[in-house]
Amino acid sequence: MRSAVAFLSAFLLFATGCASLTQGQAGEPDYAAVADENLRLGSEALENKDFFRAQKYFEYVRTKFPYQEAAREAELKLADVDFEREALPEAKEQYQSFIKLHPTHAKVDYAAFRSALTHVQAYPSEFFALPPSHEKDQGEIRSALVAMEGFLRQYPQSQYVAEAKAHREDAQRRLALHELYAAQFYQKRERWKAVAQRLEGLLRRYPGTQYEEEALFDLHDAYVKLNDPQKAQDTLRQVLRRLPGTPAAERAQRMLGS
Repeated sequence: MRSAVAFLSAFLLFATGCASLTQGQAGEPDYAAVADENLRLGSEALENKDFFRAQKYFEYVRTKFPYQEAAREAELKLADVDFEREALPEAKEQYQSFIKLHPTHAKVDYAAFRSALTHVQAYPSEFFALPPSHEKDQGEIRSALVAMEGFLRQYPQSQYVAEAKAHREDAQRRLALHELYAAQFYQKRERWKAVAQRLEGLLRRYPGTQYEEEALFDLHDAYVKLNDPQKAQDTLRQVLRRLPGTPAAERAQRMLGS
């Protein structure tokens, strides 16, 4: 009986504590009288990963000061809240909405870059206990590449150009590695036509990656296996054009016999 009473008391204490926590989270923050101060408080909450309070402050600014510039800043900040809490589809939707509603805003390039960045954040995991990311679905990586290329075309003077280029190159590298992985899958099964198709696609869509040399020589070997000496030689000539002055070009020159 005594143990049952103790258990009931502990349960009630726990429930009371949970209720207090819930009430505290659900309560409204102490809003400031001016918009900029609420933006500051919301930004501070966001920096501290207090997404609930950050969202509350930004929503307050957006609804209470709709005709001030601060409201536009609050719209972006609400998208940032979703981005930081990894609600990526919601964040992308909010960034895209900002672009449509305010196409001439000074921070429209920020919204476009962050929208593209939602795809990067959704890349397959590199967690060591899981299969490598290049063996998984590449949909988000392809979407990131398209989004970053679109951003670079539309906002060539943006302060985010360097970051966008880095993400574009990383996406190309990842996709090239995936194509090389697929080609090696077919190599092991001696399906040489499929090997050639994957490698041709890699070289056409993702030029200049670190996998180019390996892909070119593997493609040459595939055409040899397919008994297509003309395409095999053309592939070696591609090595000379793409990798001039390198040991790879010297090797290709020797293989061409001249």
